[in-house]
Amino acid sequence: MEALVIGGTGPTGHYIVNGLLARGFEVAILHTGRHEVDEIPAQVEHIHTNPFDQTLLAEAIRGRHWDLTIATYGRLRRVAEVMVGHTQRFMSVGGGPAYRGYMNAEALWPTGMVVPTAEDAPKTRNEAEDGKGFRVLKSEEAVFALHADATHFRYPYIYGKYQIAPREWPIVKRILDGRPHIILPEDGLTLNHYGGAANMAHAVLLAVDHERTSRGQIYNCGDAKILTLRQVVEVCSQALGHVWDIVSMPYSLAVSARPLMGQPWATHRVFDLAKIKTELGYTDIVDPLDGVAEAARYYAEHGVDERGAATLQDPYDYAAEDQLVHAWRQAMASIPDNLFNAEPGYTSSYSGPGGSQRKAAW
Repeated sequence: MEALVIGGTGPTGHYIVNGLLARGFEVAILHTGRHEVDEIPAQVEHIHTNPFDQTLLAEAIRGRHWDLTIATYGRLRRVAEVMVGHTQRFMSVGGGPAYRGYMNAEALWPTGMVVPTAEDAPKTRNEAEDGKGFRVLKSEEAVFALHADATHFRYPYIYGKYQIAPREWPIVKRILDGRPHIILPEDGLTLNHYGGAANMAHAVLLAVDHERTSRGQIYNCGDAKILTLRQVVEVCSQALGHVWDIVSMPYSLAVSARPLMGQPWATHRVFDLAKIKTELGYTDIVDPLDGVAEAARYYAEHGVDERGAATLQDPYDYAAEDQLVHAWRQAMASIPDNLFNAEPGYTSSYSGPGGSQRKAAW
């Protein structure tokens, strides 16, 4: 059997390629050739062209046919169109912006996506409301219009080696620069679904293994264990042996945390993974605690290139951050103690620290 991976050199690509090889496929990858990765074995054929150019893509695959094509890169609508007649089975990767509210939380009422968001949740069908999400959804629809039995995956943000704009870098850079504190909005309690590169490739390969079940289906992907932003910071800090203060502020004040949040709200973005778990048997093969720590150590050693730094849009203005922390601490110190004659409790059902205690010795 022969397989074509369009892309193959991004965070999940080499995991997918090597997974296909382990399953007995002869594998070719189609990409620009600008980025080669050591994890791709020499036996893999490289087709170098521009996956974003429909004419060049069609020319590159002229006269070829594959049993399986996995499209992870390029303009998906055009890729799906060009691959008609060149593949027996088509699988594609899209993303969460297809969901209404993913890129514009205020498009929903109440504000923000429901937790968790399942595959049948409302989609982005208004271009003025969210242009990117609208295009992502149109690409999905084009895939199934051209390949009725395709399998499509809605990826979350990916973390791991070869990520162009790694979420961990703003944390890691501050650690490397010896920062005494990091500012997080709302105590960093926002849940934003991410997926470890190895885990997301595993999800795709499960659909290869369960061909009959996955034909014509769309699956949410993401780590089964979801970390809050604060937990991500704590894992990175421990991995690099750094101790600092996590300074919690309202989102409106925590300006320096915007690159970590990736949206102008502190609302959650969590996918429902019930379908991929029950139909394909998905579980994390890499614990996110280990995956995030590994990513932190990788970026501490290698850093990011200019493209990644520009994408993250973090100026690392430490003087401004220090001034903000100082002002915040002054403001908090100015609040009088004992404002309440009788302080509100946590309800009588709460029995943790500072809560209700046992009333009888027996």
